[in-house]
Amino acid sequence: MFEFGRELMKRIAGERMKPFSDGLTGGDAALLELLDLNLLQQEARAADVAAGRISVKDKPQRRLDAAIVWREVARRSGDAVALRKAAATAEAAAAGFDPDRSSERWARARCEQGVCALLGAELFGDPGLNAAAETAFLEARGAARGGLTAPLADIGLAVIEGRQSLAAGDAATARRAAARFNAPIAALDALTRRTAAARPLAAEARLARADLLCGWGARLGDEALLTIALNDATAAARRLDSAYEPLTWARAEILRGQALALWGEAAGDIDSVAAGATTLAGALDHLTRDHSPLDWARTQIALAHALQALGEASADERAYEQAVTCYDRASLVLKEASASPLRGLAAGERAMCLARSAELTGDLGVLDAAEAAMKIELSNLRASRDPVAWALAQLHLARLYEARIDITGKDRGQRAAAVTALDAALDVFGEEGLRSLSIVATEALNRLKAGPAIPRTAV
Repeated sequence: MFEFGRELMKRIAGERMKPFSDGLTGGDAALLELLDLNLLQQEARAADVAAGRISVKDKPQRRLDAAIVWREVARRSGDAVALRKAAATAEAAAAGFDPDRSSERWARARCEQGVCALLGAELFGDPGLNAAAETAFLEARGAARGGLTAPLADIGLAVIEGRQSLAAGDAATARRAAARFNAPIAALDALTRRTAAARPLAAEARLARADLLCGWGARLGDEALLTIALNDATAAARRLDSAYEPLTWARAEILRGQALALWGEAAGDIDSVAAGATTLAGALDHLTRDHSPLDWARTQIALAHALQALGEASADERAYEQAVTCYDRASLVLKEASASPLRGLAAGERAMCLARSAELTGDLGVLDAAEAAMKIELSNLRASRDPVAWALAQLHLARLYEARIDITGKDRGQRAAAVTALDAALDVFGEEGLRSLSIVATEALNRLKAGPAIPRTAV
């Protein structure tokens, strides 16, 4: 899939005396998908140079073009420096536009600031950035006079509302939040007749809605919400050309596989879980780590989750081993992104895979490795910065202690340590309104307080 893009870039570079002097895309954001991360970073630097020339015409627009490229670098790499560069460049672009004479272009630059803040909240788990994004989108929406800006701002506001209600909302709330995407997606679909840039943006809007619905559906175990997410991802993939929009197409396929696997879990349909895992594995065949490291790592995590579900359904140790391998691959990227919530998620789920594998085999060495890795991950987390991730790590560590008691039939302080960890996790889950996680922690606490465990395996 990406071979076409690589060949095209070689030809373009070969026809230029200075291939990166003004960039390869000429400000066309649609062509960014064809560049791997290395070329994309060079494109961003070239855009900075072009915007900084004294003789350049329409300097604010050049800065806005550069901001879009830097934001895509951050989206693929998780690099906080690149995202700060994108936000600062978008701010400079907005300052260069006259909001009275060029209200639409000023609104587009302000909208880009909102998109950068929204991406920062996702990449680094900072909810405060959602508030900054909301302010930017509201200002952009008020100044927009048509074109792409108004629907983009509406989509940003819909994503923020969805994120805010995801933790505590019910199925009805999820449907209302999803309905907010209908009008801006329809507007972008209508704009595809006039501008080619609208098509991938409409696809990304569908994927943003599908991602939120996957979160709701997984939390509530709601098959209907997951079906809507699956339909959105499928519709997005069908509207894209995998040769010219390879990365957005891959993201659609990844979300389709994830929705399939989650629907299978909720419905108890092992064939759907397997189909989801197959779809995710197929997406990895077309998505390289060099092209988008963070997307590649996310796909590895989604595939690992599907393999865990298969292992749980079949009690097959090999499925857990394959899931651990996927988490290990994801960590090759995430080890450089210490502030990413994905890192804690992957570490915790990897520990759970190892715990189940140890329970099935009675191998305490596997459990030792899982405990050590989980304690290292916990030491890297701060409850004040990311309380939910910290509490999840405590929950996972308690699960490992419980697994050791179950396997050995002996308690060498693990029960007390697990109870302490669960009490701390429950405090956070209660404060954050995370009812489903509170139930999981309470059930584990009740099991541990009930009395001596019955060993599952004699060791």
